[in-house]
Amino acid sequence: MAVSNRPVGIDELLERVRDGLDRVGPREAFDAAAEGALLVDIRYAALRDRDGLIPGALVVERNELEWRLDPRGSHRAPEATDHDLWVVVICNEGYASSLAAASLQQLGLHRATDLVGGFQAWRSAGLPVRVPSDATA
Repeated sequence: MAVSNRPVGIDELLERVRDGLDRVGPREAFDAAAEGALLVDIRYAALRDRDGLIPGALVVERNELEWRLDPRGSHRAPEATDHDLWVVVICNEGYASSLAAASLQQLGLHRATDLVGGFQAWRSAGLPVRVPSDATA
């Protein structure tokens, strides 16, 4: 794909980015985790506190993602073992995660993708969620 220097809007950028991702649905993400994929929750703390967590997901806020998942980085998470790591990025509704997964691909994590619909789709699908113990109903 030829690179253009003309400005694009976010909708066009998102469409371009998603063309390069093999995005997964909630059940596919669940199955991928069972097969060794690393689920990475990039939601900010207030959303995690409000809605809960996906058991087993690595929590890395968006502003730290590239530093924590770069296998060659000095600040990498222990889970960031190599560039073949299968990563499924999860945001709240599946928008920021697409941009984040594309950024990880630029770092060489060629198997990075994201969850269509984000955490909300995961929860709506009835998949496991760990609710914060101090949450009020």
